[in-house]
Amino acid sequence: MANNKSEFTIIVRPIIAITLVVLAVGLIGYLTLGRDAEVIQGQVEVTEYRVSGKVPGRIAVLYVEEGSQVKAGDTLVKLDAPEVLAKLEQARGAEEAAQAISRKVERGTRQEQVQAALEMWKKSQAGVTIAEKTHRRLKNLYEQGVVPAQKLDEATAQLDASVATEKAARAQYEMARNGAEREDRAAALASVTRAQGAVNEVHSYLNEMVLTAPSDGEVSEIFPKVGELVGQGAPIMNVSQLEDLWVTFNVREDLLSNLQMGAVVDAFVPALDSKQIQLKVYYLKDQGSYAAWKATKATDQYDLKTFEVKARPTAPVEGLRPGMSVILQR
Repeated sequence: MANNKSEFTIIVRPIIAITLVVLAVGLIGYLTLGRDAEVIQGQVEVTEYRVSGKVPGRIAVLYVEEGSQVKAGDTLVKLDAPEVLAKLEQARGAEEAAQAISRKVERGTRQEQVQAALEMWKKSQAGVTIAEKTHRRLKNLYEQGVVPAQKLDEATAQLDASVATEKAARAQYEMARNGAEREDRAAALASVTRAQGAVNEVHSYLNEMVLTAPSDGEVSEIFPKVGELVGQGAPIMNVSQLEDLWVTFNVREDLLSNLQMGAVVDAFVPALDSKQIQLKVYYLKDQGSYAAWKATKATDQYDLKTFEVKARPTAPVEGLRPGMSVILQR
């Protein structure tokens, strides 16, 4: 009997000890996991703008490097594009040709042509004078019965022809003296304007071969190396505007009680020796069905969605950089 009791004690005691250890570990794990689940960690982000050119070319000179501080208007990169220079020569040639045609139209008919038209008109006027005299003489002779009616008819026809010839010669002289018509001048002027527009367009491309900073910032990334080719619109570098920093958090909706629009919350930055900062929430939006959900329907409750929360520091934080972690204090 005593032996049975001793054996029972030997078996039960280890089981009880193991059970207590398991319960203790479970309790500690539950409490620890419970605290970790409420830690909300975010990341510092920054506004960036991308520098790219309108024309393809080869990187000739990089005036900055990653980490350089730039001011608005600073020269960042110079491109080399011989094709653009060739197009400029073509455009200038077309412009000169159009201007030559315009000058010719504005100057009108050559003086020699005007003088020749004038001489023809004078000649036709002399022909009319002779035809009129001949017609008067034959008319008088016809009335006297000296010549037949046939002769008078021939003289009348000759007079009419001379008058018509004189009118045509005068019209030719007037056209030569007045020069080109209005439509011709308008067409020549339009050609000049079009050619000048082509030159201006190429000049705008030349301006795009030297790229400058549109605003202050810090060069965060440079993609191509000197000598490499870049296409039209291809990114050359990114510039960060460090004065526009914010923190993005992905927060489960059951932890949003203190993160409503306009709320001011306390946080700390591990990278800055856990420096304490204040943040003001300015953006709050659910991440949709593609975001991670916490399933709770197994316990007859509901699924918890994830929200994206953005907050800005209420005051400038020295040393705060993009990519740093920020932890909300609960």
